Amino acid sequence: MRLPSSARGYRSGLGVPAPTSDQAAGGRVVPTRVFRYGIEHECALLRLDGSFADFTGTGFDELQAIVDALPEDPDDYPDLRVGDQGIKLKRWYIEGFERFDEAGGLLRCDPKGIEIRTRIHDSIDEAVDALRADQALLEAEALARGLRTTAIGFNPMRSEYPIVPPLNGWERAHRTASPEERTAHLHMVTYGPDLNLSCPGMGVDELIDVGAKLTFYSPYLVPLSFSSPFRDGGPWGGLSARTQLRTGARPAVMVFLPDASRMIMADPSLTQVARLPAEVGRIEFKAFDACPDVALYGELLSLLTGLVLDTTLPGRRITPDAELHRRCACEGLADPMIHDGAVAAVEAATAALAGRPADLARMAALRGRLDRGESPAQDMLARYAAGETVAGMRRDQAPLPG
Repeated sequence: MRLPSSARGYRSGLGVPAPTSDQAAGGRVVPTRVFRYGIEHECALLRLDGSFADFTGTGFDELQAIVDALPEDPDDYPDLRVGDQGIKLKRWYIEGFERFDEAGGLLRCDPKGIEIRTRIHDSIDEAVDALRADQALLEAEALARGLRTTAIGFNPMRSEYPIVPPLNGWERAHRTASPEERTAHLHMVTYGPDLNLSCPGMGVDELIDVGAKLTFYSPYLVPLSFSSPFRDGGPWGGLSARTQLRTGARPAVMVFLPDASRMIMADPSLTQVARLPAEVGRIEFKAFDACPDVALYGELLSLLTGLVLDTTLPGRRITPDAELHRRCACEGLADPMIHDGAVAAVEAATAALAGRPADLARMAALRGRLDRGESPAQDMLARYAAGETVAGMRRDQAPLPG
C-alpha cells in the first residue's frame, strides 16, 4: 500500500540505506542486524482520593521520598545518565522543571511526575519486563505514601505550566541554548515515553537518515499510542492533546552522534551529541503518548525496528510536520489519510522483519489494534462516559481538584 499522494515523502539527500536484514541484495544475503533497546516512561501521579497530583500541589520532597525508598543499583551505570544536578541518580527520578539563581545554582525543581528508565537491553522482551518490574516497585512505594501512578499523555486539569517568577538572566541564557531548552516548559503538562533503539555498527549517514525517516512517518505512527483525550477538566474533542501541543515545537525523533561534526541545525533538533558512550548511535523516538499497557511499548519498538530495517519507504523530514500532527491528534486512525499512512508503515515494517518471529508476533498484535482503530484514548473516553473516574475526572461530578 502506498501513502496518499499528498503525504508522500521527499528524498532528503541524506541517503537511503542499503538493505540490512536477511534479504537478497545484489545476489547476496545480508546478515541479520542486532539491535539493543531501552525505555523511558513518564508516570503521572494520583492521590488516593483520585485527584491528579501535579506541580500545583505536589512538592519535590514528597516525591523524592518515594525515589529515596527505591533501590540504587551500581550496575545501572554506565547505561544511565545522572545529569548535572544529581536528580537522575536511579532508574527512577523526578521529572520536572528546574529553577536556578543568577549564578546558575539550583533553587528548586517543580515536579510533574516520576520517570522510570531501563538499562540498555539486548531484546525488546527484556526491556519491557524490566520496565514492568520497576513500575511495580514504584507503585508499591508510592502507595505507601498516599500516591499511585497512572498513564496518561496530558495533564487532564491544566494545559500549561506557568513560569513563576519569570526566568532570570542566567536562566534565559540557559533556556535558549537549544530548541529543546527553549520549549522545556511544554513538557510539564505532557507525559510520554522515549523509546530507544540502537544498532551497533550503524554509520552516521544511516543514523541521520533513519532519524529523518521516522520523523516523516511519525504522524502515522503516534495514533496507535494516543492516551490524552482530556484537557482542562474534560474531553477536548480529540484523542491526543499531547500531540496537538507538543509535536512540531518539540522533536519527534532524536539521534545521538559521536561528535558535533555532523550535527544538523534544525528547530526542533534531529541530532544531538551523545552525552555518554552508551548514547552513541541511539535512535530515540519521542512522539508517542504514555501507554497504560507496557506491552504496547514492545509492539511499538518492533514497529520502529522494522522501519529502521525497511528500504522501501521514501519519506524523509528533518523536522516534524506540525500541521499533520495536529490533524492526526484530533481523529487519529479514523482519519482516512492517517489510517492509510499507518497501514503503509506497518506493512513495510512487517515485511522488513521477516525471520524475526518475536517481532512478527508483536507486529501481528499491533496490526490488530490498527485494524480495529484502537488507541488507549478510546478506552479512557468509554470509561469516563460510563461514569468511572479517569485520571481525577468523572463525568457526573465536578473534576476532583488537582
